[in-house]
Amino acid sequence: MSLPTPSARAVTVRESSGLPGDLVERLVDVFAEHLAASEGGMAFSVHRGGRPLLQLHGGIADRATGRPWTQDTMAVLFSGTKGLTATLAALLVGRGQLDPEAPVLEYWPEFAAAGKEAVRVHHLLDHTVGLPYVDPDPSGPAESLDNRLMAERLAAQPTLWEPGTKVAYHAVTYGYLLAEVLHRVCGRSVGALLRAELAEPYGLDLHLGLPEEEEPRVAPVFRAENYRISTFLQDDPERRAIVDRMYGSSLTAEEPPFNSRAHHAAELAAGGGIATAGAMAHLYSLLIAADAPILGRETLSRATRPWSEGSDAINDRPVRFGLGFELDDPIGTYGPVRPAFGHTGAGGGLHGAWPEQDLAFSFLTNEMRSEDVDRRGKDLLAVLAEIA
Repeated sequence: MSLPTPSARAVTVRESSGLPGDLVERLVDVFAEHLAASEGGMAFSVHRGGRPLLQLHGGIADRATGRPWTQDTMAVLFSGTKGLTATLAALLVGRGQLDPEAPVLEYWPEFAAAGKEAVRVHHLLDHTVGLPYVDPDPSGPAESLDNRLMAERLAAQPTLWEPGTKVAYHAVTYGYLLAEVLHRVCGRSVGALLRAELAEPYGLDLHLGLPEEEEPRVAPVFRAENYRISTFLQDDPERRAIVDRMYGSSLTAEEPPFNSRAHHAAELAAGGGIATAGAMAHLYSLLIAADAPILGRETLSRATRPWSEGSDAINDRPVRFGLGFELDDPIGTYGPVRPAFGHTGAGGGLHGAWPEQDLAFSFLTNEMRSEDVDRRGKDLLAVLAEIA
């Protein structure tokens, strides 16, 4: 393994007018401090009005080869992908093709099995449906990458609670459920929908189903020492068992699947997106732009108002959800500014926007750290918030 050299830890800064010079210096300093303590690479991008204000990157994209992180480096978004899926759902809502208040069975009749006739579309989007894992569990990676097969199993399952009465993060099943609903509505896979509606029209360097020729740009992801999931959940064997079923081996396996070609090619709408930090900041900037090129103001407002909130019934983490988007929460996930929305990703990814400040941002890394010890994205947003 090639270890980072001092030059590899240097920060590359690209900026345009719009941020005070002293603020830029402090952001660079915070970024550099975290990069110096990293074995991998990372990027931080800030956009306003659809244009970049500041782009930082540095470190090692591939520890095996020593390849440096550049402005064009992509990485797996993990649950940052859910923000992409939420945007696609909002597009269909805005066009009148999808109604969040409608029963899921209107779009997906088979879903009504096992007493789920009354489940609404918003229950899938706001993490209150009560289907946090697939039963039976996928028998291996091939099954877990099969959106249609997993959706078929979920359609046959009963919920763990009455939908709408509890909120609990659906880490993986969110993707299977929404990919199927979107397919039923428009007849296209979620990856095809992303390309046609977001990536190609707006020139966004993001993917659900990565073309093979783009693989050399992807930063292999690795776990920091003592990486853990669901760090808010303490001694509760029953709920920890649910967490284990939720994630399977997707984040903790000795040979994790998220660096495989099969995973990159699959259209996993909960955690398989791949993008640059610049593309994610650009997307969120377009979502909040004054001319509203992607979503109308009313549609965005509906998608980003609270639909569910409270203590996660499985993980004990404070959560607030819109229609698929995470919202600003009591633990400051999106910094000290409210309102805010977006979506985080396992290991430290953080992508979102502060609508009233017309600021969008993305922090992307290939070094996964546990949520309870990771300060990288939060420290950068704390500085950025000084202009809010």
